[in-house]
Amino acid sequence: MTEPPPPAERAARLRIRLFVDFWNFQLTLNEKEGLETGQTDVRFPIDWLTFPKVALDKAVAILDVADFSYEGTIVYVSYNPRSPEDRSFHNWLSTWLDRQPGIQVAIRERQPKSPMRCPTCHQPITVCPHCQALMKPTSEKGIDTAIVTDMIRLAWENAHDVSVLVSSDQDLVPAVQFLDLKGRKTIQAGFPPWGVDLATACWASFDLFPLRD
Repeated sequence: MTEPPPPAERAARLRIRLFVDFWNFQLTLNEKEGLETGQTDVRFPIDWLTFPKVALDKAVAILDVADFSYEGTIVYVSYNPRSPEDRSFHNWLSTWLDRQPGIQVAIRERQPKSPMRCPTCHQPITVCPHCQALMKPTSEKGIDTAIVTDMIRLAWENAHDVSVLVSSDQDLVPAVQFLDLKGRKTIQAGFPPWGVDLATACWASFDLFPLRD
C-alpha cells in the first residue's frame, strides 16, 4: 500500500477570494430583473449572508476542486454623503455589512461633478426640464482603482490563488489580463450579455441570474 506523500509534497489548498463591485452588481441585477418581469424601478434584495457562499460554490464547481479555502469577500461601494438616504446606507454598510464574518467593505465618497450643459448655448442645466427637480450629479470615483489595486496587491502578496470578480465593468479588463499573465486565475460572476469583454478576459465566468433565488 502506497504511503501518502509528506505534507510538503501534497497539493496546496486552493485559496479563493471574492471581489464585489457593489453598484455594478446591484444595478445590473435590478435592470435584468426588470427586463425579466416587465417591472420598473426594481430593487432586488440581496441576501449578503448567503450570496458569498452561492458565488463560491459556483466557482468551486467550475474549478473542479475539492480542497479549497475561502479567504473572504471584499465589497467596494460608493455613497453620496450629501444625501440623507445615502448616509443611512453608509450606516448600514459600516455597522452591519462590514461586521459580517468574512466580509470587508471598502467605502468611497462620491464626488460632485460638473452639471450637464446645453450643446447649443453651453449654459449649465441645473433643473430637470420634465419634473423641475434640481440636478446635482455625482460621480463614482476610486472604486475601479480600489478593486484593481487590491486584486493585484493581494495576488502579489500571495494572499489568494483565485479571484472571483463580481462585476461587468470592462474597465477591469487590463487588471484581469495582467493577473492572467502572472498565472493568477480570475472568474467573472455577472449577468450576460452584460460584461462580455470582462468575461472573455477572465479565465472563466458564470451567470449569477439563475442563482438569484
